[in-house]
Amino acid sequence: MTAVDTTRVPGRREWVGLALLCLPTFLVSMDFSVLYLGVPHLTADLAPTGIQQLWIVDIYGLVIAGFLVTMGTLGDRIGRKKLLLAGAALFGIASVSAAFSTGPEMLIASRALLGVAGAAVLPSVMALVTSMFTEQKPRAKALAIWTACFMTGSTLGPLVGGVLLNFFWWGSVFLVSVPGIVLLLVFGPSLLPDQRSPQAGKLDPVSVVLSLAAILPFVYGLKELARNGWELFPAAALVFGIGVGVVFVQRQRRLEHPLLDLRLFGNRIFRSTVALFFVTALVGAGTLLLVTLYLQNVTGLTPLAAGMLLLVPNALMIIASLTTPSVANHIRPAYLIAGGLFVAGIGYLIFTQTDSTSGPSTIFFAMCVVMLGTAPLAALANHFAMGSVPPEKAGSGASIVQTATEFAIGLGIATLATLGTAVYRTNVEGALGAVPPDAADAARESVDRAVDVAGRLPAEQGGDLLASARDAFTSGLHVVGVISAIFYAGLCVLALRAFKGAKNAQGEVDDNAKKDDDKADSEPETASAVEG
Repeated sequence: MTAVDTTRVPGRREWVGLALLCLPTFLVSMDFSVLYLGVPHLTADLAPTGIQQLWIVDIYGLVIAGFLVTMGTLGDRIGRKKLLLAGAALFGIASVSAAFSTGPEMLIASRALLGVAGAAVLPSVMALVTSMFTEQKPRAKALAIWTACFMTGSTLGPLVGGVLLNFFWWGSVFLVSVPGIVLLLVFGPSLLPDQRSPQAGKLDPVSVVLSLAAILPFVYGLKELARNGWELFPAAALVFGIGVGVVFVQRQRRLEHPLLDLRLFGNRIFRSTVALFFVTALVGAGTLLLVTLYLQNVTGLTPLAAGMLLLVPNALMIIASLTTPSVANHIRPAYLIAGGLFVAGIGYLIFTQTDSTSGPSTIFFAMCVVMLGTAPLAALANHFAMGSVPPEKAGSGASIVQTATEFAIGLGIATLATLGTAVYRTNVEGALGAVPPDAADAARESVDRAVDVAGRLPAEQGGDLLASARDAFTSGLHVVGVISAIFYAGLCVLALRAFKGAKNAQGEVDDNAKKDDDKADSEPETASAVEG
């Protein structure tokens, strides 16, 4: 096995291989959300405690975030196809185990194994797509298709779960992945290339332990603080993760073959793309949580109706991302991405036009604008990021991008969603004076608790509390919308700088811009090389 042949023109085998790689991408992404509607069903069967129920839902994403860096680098060392097929096999086995779990402990362990398998699959797929499509134009198209598959999986997860639960038992939401995994295991060995870095060096076990000890407590602490507010143990876990993370980074600087090659950040396009993905994921996760709460508790939609409504903006984003590469051949990518982010920022400003009695139409329109505006970044940035990474580091580069996104999702919920809740609590306080103390305490916690207790109060008192709670929550949504728009204004500037030299979707660069990039990147790359 050797490094990638950069002169190979993709043929039928590569495109069929891409279709095959879309299967695990879709399935791993779908498993993030397919269980959302299944929790009440499995709770009735397995009777988990409240804590166990939370772990059943959360442990999958938590383990994926913890193992991405390790798995991405491992694929560079042992071969991406080998790691992909091993991860897919484990994913299939863990899916069957989860489906036929006889208790909550078994289901939690199965979901953890699914997370390990998912962490092996995601960076391997992205690295294989990059190495299979070495010419710029087909690579841009291939990565746009890959991105669309990932978004489709996370978007359709709740819908697929809801449909299956109408006809089968809760275990069916796991078994639905098995046929796709079988197809990958049957055809993958012959259709997919086996590539790895010829000079990757040995895997450093200490770095693996340090990375897990940094990422897992950090993500856990973020999730728990975002969910329950200030608590000592999650806060301690967060601080511990940050401390171990500092030790991990220092070790990577000293190693000849690090688990996380910090020299990748010496490339301006790569580090800018990671920053763009990080901020958009942070804003997206925080605002999406608030939007779903708004749709259910302010406009009165059922969870299923809210999910169906949000399918439309996501579908628009997927369609727009697939058409973006061809548009980028006529409009410079820097202008297209920055313009899209500007449009998305306008969408977040439209949040301020909602009120507690306007119904779902305004926020629905705002989300459509946001998703359409974000599509150019989603479609092109992966291509530019992976094109800036040496072929032998493709797995490591892919894992960095995906780990940054996972971190951002947790941080977005912990910051923007928490900020919206804080505004709600401040504004609802004035309406709680005439409410019984127990009901006031519940309403103070969150808008969904307020809606619940309002239904148990006398009609006039409950109606006043409900109106005040909905107004207060809408005020929080307005504040978060404005802050999100400010974030996106900064991203517009970053995108213009990051991709200023790219002439089209294929990543062709102006000669003058390339000279400026080389000059700008030479100092950090040299410094990182010396530190290494």
